[in-house]
Amino acid sequence: MTSTDTKTTKPEAKTFQEKIAQADNFLPINGTDYIEFYVGNAKQTAHYYQTAFGFQPVAYSGPETGVREYASYVLQQGKIRLVLTTALHSDSEIAEHVKKHGDGVKILALWVDDARSAFEQTIKRGAKPYLPPEKLTDKEGEVWRSGIYTYGETVHMFIERKNYQGAFLPGYVKWSPAYRPEPVGLLYVDHCVGNVGWNRMLPTVKWYEDVMGFVNILSFDDKQINTEYSALMSKVMSNGNGYAKFPINEPAEGPRKSQIEEYLEFYEGEGVQHIAVATHDIVSTVRALQARGVEFLQAPPAAYYEDLTARVGEIQEDIAPLQQLGILVDSDEEGYLLQIFTKPVEDRPTLFFEIIQRRGAQSFGAGNFKALFEAIEKEQAKRGNL
Repeated sequence: MTSTDTKTTKPEAKTFQEKIAQADNFLPINGTDYIEFYVGNAKQTAHYYQTAFGFQPVAYSGPETGVREYASYVLQQGKIRLVLTTALHSDSEIAEHVKKHGDGVKILALWVDDARSAFEQTIKRGAKPYLPPEKLTDKEGEVWRSGIYTYGETVHMFIERKNYQGAFLPGYVKWSPAYRPEPVGLLYVDHCVGNVGWNRMLPTVKWYEDVMGFVNILSFDDKQINTEYSALMSKVMSNGNGYAKFPINEPAEGPRKSQIEEYLEFYEGEGVQHIAVATHDIVSTVRALQARGVEFLQAPPAAYYEDLTARVGEIQEDIAPLQQLGILVDSDEEGYLLQIFTKPVEDRPTLFFEIIQRRGAQSFGAGNFKALFEAIEKEQAKRGNL
């Protein structure tokens, strides 16, 4: 190699921040604006997320606001907004989505400065349009929104709300029921994981690179993510400031059916597998969730906690409550994280939630994969799907 070559060679990114900085940041994203679920009964689903997860009522849209096709309830905790939408007639896109997939995530909405530019830029780069830019207005101001398809039938909506002061969006009214269970300490969406079909991970990764300007900051293959029975592959995609992270999972060959294959079978296609939500006190949050009936995966064996500090180093938390609750711990060069996963929150073994607390670490718990997937496989076996 010549001296000139040496000068022009870009140093390899090592930290997560260095990798994130390599993204093509033509599409500035300020974070997750909301996550919209299409569900069979939005009123009852809203009650569940209020009662079990402590989400607070924010806004409503439906027949009482002049909408004839659907009803939507908006809930919020910290910076996390959930929109729960149900069809009012059987011959609608929403009803067909629920019939095929069950309750599931339809829209991953991203908060942007310019929804028109976001649409134009992504369409130019090959995105399939879902919603051309449109302006919504009411007495509280205006919102621009647009949307494109990502994997499966999932949509990224771009939301520009800098000129809006209302509760959620024009067309919604403030929703203030008397029933308001206390929040449980959830703060923001850390990441959302998508499951795609066989040989679909790399094309999906390329789509995020080419269309969204994202960068692959972490990769796992079937040699890293495997158990005695199954395996999967995963790549984590991030935008240029790290505010939007989308790990993409694909099944891998194994002796038995993997958790990704089970998801694809019961969701009947590609879609959002889990939503990771952050907290500053995972022990307190998990205790509150358990007290409200949220079920978590089975805790790992005692040996997992006996050598915990030897594996991850010293941590601030007492190990006893972590073991009691089944909270997992992993570390990277920048710190450590604590995480735990719920069981599927619906009858189909599809969508679940991850509760995560980061103490410096920017990784995704690779050291916990074996314990986690063995716990998932125990649940699969109970369902007869392993």
